[in-house]
Amino acid sequence: MEIVGKLQKQFMDFMSSLYREGFLDDQFLQLQKLQDESNPDFVVEVVSLFFEDSEKLLNNLAMALQQQVVDFKQVDAHVHQFKGSSSSIGAQRVKNACVGFRNFCEEKNLDGCIQCLQHAKHEYFLVKNKLETLFRLEQQILAAGGTVPIIS
Repeated sequence: MEIVGKLQKQFMDFMSSLYREGFLDDQFLQLQKLQDESNPDFVVEVVSLFFEDSEKLLNNLAMALQQQVVDFKQVDAHVHQFKGSSSSIGAQRVKNACVGFRNFCEEKNLDGCIQCLQHAKHEYFLVKNKLETLFRLEQQILAAGGTVPIIS
């Protein structure tokens, strides 16, 4: 049982760091509260959908910004969707990256949009990596016979 305790502590410390460093906000806690015995993989499923949608959106944004004539309304619509999906899972730093991105869309500032796309991609891949690590920790705890600690 000692291994379970160590894994649970590692999980709690890691979760705390995700909030402290601004990767996640309280929306992620709300998502976790919706998970129960009848739907034990709810958070992983929702976040996996976020990953799939985000990669498509990032590709769409990159393509839209490479066009001869950039349709800034289309770019803004993609950024707005990315911001909304990031917000819905509590990916705070990704959501924040989208705020500045939308301002550059309004200004029709191509260089600013390209820089923001790189920043948004960077934040997305950071949070993706962090959440994948979190889910691996959860699996290790369960495989060791423990229960995943609930953050309140």
